[in-house]
Amino acid sequence: MHLGQGGKEREMYPLRERKAVSPVIATVILVAVAITVAVGVSYWMGGISSQYTQFEKVEIQTGYATYNSTTTDWLITMVIKNSGSADATINTVFLNDVPCLDANFAATSTPAGAWGVSFPLTGVSLAAGASDTVYVWIDSGYASLSSGTTINVKLHSAGGMDYIKLIRLP
Repeated sequence: MHLGQGGKEREMYPLRERKAVSPVIATVILVAVAITVAVGVSYWMGGISSQYTQFEKVEIQTGYATYNSTTTDWLITMVIKNSGSADATINTVFLNDVPCLDANFAATSTPAGAWGVSFPLTGVSLAAGASDTVYVWIDSGYASLSSGTTINVKLHSAGGMDYIKLIRLP
């Protein structure tokens, strides 16, 4: 068959004479669609991964000790900050690897020869980005500590992390 027979071939194949999209334009469209899908998937995965990658990170920004000659005890002051993306709860304080079993002490209520912290045994909670101050009172008769001794203060979180600060008693 050829076109000279009254257009029968044109009737049988009406789309044969239409032009297709050029290969260059098809490639550009295909690349644009692929990039768009890749960007969409990356945003979607970023949203999912942020739900599972939250973490706590407590920093002891400052830590120092002062001595009160009236009550004959040391006061350790620590400013802590949760710089992680999840909430943190400090639930135990260790002094030279000995856990504190008593809490909510103040300088006037620390028993002789003992030590304690300023928050309840349930812990102190820190929201992401929040700061707080933790106090540790140590009676001068505790464990034969003396001025000039460096002590190891470790804060333990409910998430299982330990945050350590070495502090020299004045």
